[in-house]
Amino acid sequence: MKNKKYRLKVILEIIKNSHVRCQDDLVKALAERGFNVTQATLSRDLKMLRVTKVATETGDYIYIVPNSNDLQDKILNINQGPTNPNNSVGFVSLSFSGNIAVIKTRNGYAGGLAYDIDTSRTPEIIGTIAGADTVFAVLREGIDHNAALKVLQRFIPANSVIL
Repeated sequence: MKNKKYRLKVILEIIKNSHVRCQDDLVKALAERGFNVTQATLSRDLKMLRVTKVATETGDYIYIVPNSNDLQDKILNINQGPTNPNNSVGFVSLSFSGNIAVIKTRNGYAGGLAYDIDTSRTPEIIGTIAGADTVFAVLREGIDHNAALKVLQRFIPANSVIL
């Protein structure tokens, strides 16, 4: 039995080097490398690695690792326009509307960013809702935008903020 750390490394390698469309494909690819995993184990591994699915230019869906610069260059730049060279988390912009922070990301990055914000359990943010390229973060009553910005700067660069 191979260890979990090595299995996670292999999962990342498979996802980065091939177009994996579903968990069954990934289970088979892992089996070819000596890892016999259940779908439940694989689901937990994918969640831990913050792997997500994004649509390709052909309308298919594939797994990606949102914080991978290689995958950003290969997959996410297709028809996306210019990118921010300092963009290590896929961040595009941040703006506020009342007690909601609207965080725009590159396609496929919102889920990982929302997860990071939620797991930080910061008292200023009640929770998040993520789409493919947008995160809505609900601010606790009485939290002003500057206080929320200070919290969110732990997760995103501050140079594109619109208050």
